[in-house]
Amino acid sequence: MNIIVVGGGKIGTTTIASLVAEGHDVTAIDHNSEVLTELTNVYDVIGVMGNGADCETLEEAGVDKAELVVAVTDSDEVNMLCCFMARQMGAAHTIARIRNPEYNDRSLSTMKQHTGLSMAINPERLAAEELYRILRLPSAVKIETFSRRKFEMIEIILKEDSPFVGVPLSELRSQFKAKFLICVVQRGESVFIPDGAFVLQGGDKVGLTASPAEIQKLLRGMGMVNKHARNVMILGGSRTAYYLAKRLASGGNNVKIIEKKLPLCDELCDLLPKATIIHGDGTDQELLLEEGLKDMDAFVSLTDMDEQNILLSFFASAHQVSKVISKVSRDELGALAQRLGLECIVSPRKIIANVLVRYARALENASGSNVETLYKLMDDGAEALEFNVKDDPRLVRIPLRTLQLKPQVLIAGILRNREAIIPSGEDVILPGDKVVVIAAAQHLQDLADILK
Repeated sequence: MNIIVVGGGKIGTTTIASLVAEGHDVTAIDHNSEVLTELTNVYDVIGVMGNGADCETLEEAGVDKAELVVAVTDSDEVNMLCCFMARQMGAAHTIARIRNPEYNDRSLSTMKQHTGLSMAINPERLAAEELYRILRLPSAVKIETFSRRKFEMIEIILKEDSPFVGVPLSELRSQFKAKFLICVVQRGESVFIPDGAFVLQGGDKVGLTASPAEIQKLLRGMGMVNKHARNVMILGGSRTAYYLAKRLASGGNNVKIIEKKLPLCDELCDLLPKATIIHGDGTDQELLLEEGLKDMDAFVSLTDMDEQNILLSFFASAHQVSKVISKVSRDELGALAQRLGLECIVSPRKIIANVLVRYARALENASGSNVETLYKLMDDGAEALEFNVKDDPRLVRIPLRTLQLKPQVLIAGILRNREAIIPSGEDVILPGDKVVVIAAAQHLQDLADILK
């Protein structure tokens, strides 16, 4: 597809990298020549210098032939204007990055109606939702949801004494009463879609699927602590911190935010009356201890500096905080932190990239069993995709055991009439179902792509 990305900042660069990797023809617009030079040197993109809300700039970028325009500059208003102009000039679909909390759901709905905006994305709000899911189930390092939370996939890291270790997967389900499926495993740098003979080891990162109730039952059976994090300390008063604290406080959690900018503290006090706002430097270890770090169920580091988030997360871990989460935007730093033992990393850039890749794949195959949900798993070594099933004779009403699937592909779940089904070889896919597929080392655009 022909895609235009307006804005070459952190989110824009990650978006461009993901779309180029998907094989799309991407044109980047930015007003900074140095940014464009860097983008065109690193990625196979066309660079156009100028204002993305300017008619001549959009015309030079070929907006009339663009199937998708993504505006991710630092200004919500510029992004909205850019998308409006792009639609007026012939772009088929537009997506705008809109971050300001003042633009609530009702405002966004009105904007979509009157400007032709296809989607609004808020990186900070999406990151806060992911953080909230993890804090709801602290045993997991990552939680992805499908079909409005009727089906979930969690990633856990196995300890050496885990009851999963040393047991073939074919025998695991008989040992636990829960209905679940282990569908992807990361061991070191390798990612596997395991079969029944696969034997898990300590240190493996395991992805498993089940309904939320069955996941709770499984974790209890494994003896893994899965109580909600009731007392949460957040470092940094960013927008992500605001969205997360608002969600946590509304659920009755005790939330404490430490922020060193006094005006921002005052603003957060007005916006979050149920949270405790501390004016102070979160890098001051004595301050963290004085504010009760050791008594916290969770510590979430959300400053603008990756290195600071990583170091302070290690400090919290050293003081026995049971759940530590760090926001890390740079891939190389996130990978390094995980190798050093920091299990839970959240990247707003990657979350947005997943959303945009999913949208682009759905556009490419709107007539088939198109992608509804897409998540990158296991440090981008695999994907989990949710497809809407059409009446395709190659797939429907056929026992799964007889389908000839490609290597490294697994049907992980079927969602039918609000019921989550962990499939066996005798199950069949029916029109109208939603199907969750796990795939490694390949990009699926249609459900039929799982077949050889």
